Amino acid sequence: MSIILLDIGNVLVTVDFMRFCRAVAIDMNAGPEEIFRKYCAGELKEKLETGWIGPLEYLALIARDPQAKSMSLNVLKQHWQDIFEPLEGAVEAVRYLKEKHSLWIMSDTDPLHFTFLLNNYPLLRSADRYYLSFEHGRMKSSVEAFSHVLDSSGGRAEEFILIDDKAENGASASKAGIKSILFQSWPDTLALF
Repeated sequence: MSIILLDIGNVLVTVDFMRFCRAVAIDMNAGPEEIFRKYCAGELKEKLETGWIGPLEYLALIARDPQAKSMSLNVLKQHWQDIFEPLEGAVEAVRYLKEKHSLWIMSDTDPLHFTFLLNNYPLLRSADRYYLSFEHGRMKSSVEAFSHVLDSSGGRAEEFILIDDKAENGASASKAGIKSILFQSWPDTLALF
């Protein structure tokens, strides 16, 4: 029995940040790309996902941006969270893996996204444990994130397998001695088990 470290975004659910950007941008031509560049990628978003900026502070930054439509923080939060869709085959894959392995969620995420996902996608509640970047302050692109999993769990690296859609996260896991699978689809991934 292995411990599977499951990513969320583009492994369990699809993620479409441009949906958020189109909903909040004033200028529908260049606006969504600019909102994406400022808030959905890069250093500022990483600060949110590692707990250095709180979610309400983050939303307030967006609300004050002259390129964003005027809306309440609550409406802005709803748009921020409305970027996910179920990924085909994920529910069945989680059920299958859970029969033979312990499943832990390991995700670079923020509190608003994680709370929304937990409340709206029951398959996330079937995890045995959660390692979330906003709680421990480390992104999966760093070896320290995986060292944290090993140190805090008392597990050995050879017990773990990471399933993630980003090669750089797999490279960091490998440096910590953890095997990884680069996710492309559930049929391809399950064929390896």
